[in-house]
Amino acid sequence: MAGAAMTPLVLDVDGSVGPLAGELRLPLGDWQEAIRFGASLGRYQQFRRHVQSQLPAQHGTAWMGSGDFHHLSWLLIEHCITRQGYTAARPLRVVVLDNHPDNMRFPWGVHCGSWVRRIAMHPAVSHVHVAGITSPDIGAGHAWENYLGPLRAGKLSYWSCGVDTGWARRLGLSGAFRAFPSLDALTDALTATLARERQSSYLSIDKDVFATDVVRTNWDQGQMREAQATGIIAALDGQLVGSDITGDVSSWQYSTWWKRWLSAGDGQDTAIDAQALAAAQAGQHALNQRLMAALSAATHPAAGQTVHR
Repeated sequence: MAGAAMTPLVLDVDGSVGPLAGELRLPLGDWQEAIRFGASLGRYQQFRRHVQSQLPAQHGTAWMGSGDFHHLSWLLIEHCITRQGYTAARPLRVVVLDNHPDNMRFPWGVHCGSWVRRIAMHPAVSHVHVAGITSPDIGAGHAWENYLGPLRAGKLSYWSCGVDTGWARRLGLSGAFRAFPSLDALTDALTATLARERQSSYLSIDKDVFATDVVRTNWDQGQMREAQATGIIAALDGQLVGSDITGDVSSWQYSTWWKRWLSAGDGQDTAIDAQALAAAQAGQHALNQRLMAALSAATHPAAGQTVHR
């Protein structure tokens, strides 16, 4: 892509994303309490309509701020599907780098940990790979919280390290679980798969997938190194037709009771003092610049054209 198609898009809900060269920034701060962490389906659809009315026909990587907004990938991926004409006969593959499966049950609508199911079951999506998981969210203690539908349908795979997922084998779901002894082994297997099975692909990165010495987020973090992530991006060279990034850091106090309760239960830290916040955001911004360069280099030069498998 060139020109407008490479323009970084910032969905600026929380003010955490630093300035990016040539950016298009949509001011969405008035929606922060309503959308952050999660929302009812009705409120989410209101937000979707508000954002879509401002989206350009083409844009580069989308930046969404805190990982509390990862469910905004749902509207961005569906926008990509519609704009570029993907169908069941000509599907889109989705790759998610995340420390969590984001396929957890959420009865009140959609939230940052439940959106993957909605994308995986989309008829124009061939498969979703969630890679880099070290969270116990896919362990036996949380097995009941995972939506099993997309796993049983063969449309979702978890790529994990250091998590006991033996329960999946007992339920006949072992094919959807790829467990590895190290992030190096996981990255090697994933890059080989992506390079071998070429297909138009959308990449979503939650920076909580990274080790804490790579970048600091406000969620529990994984073990991925920056070089491993850029290796995965490089494996998508010529296949990448869309991307988004979340996992920046911002401070927020919820006024909605259930958001305070659920975020506390998840061990989320959103009350960050000014000095720590400034330091975290400086490290985040530097990483954002490097990821943007890697994604720009790998993006398909004519987004919307089919990449043959």
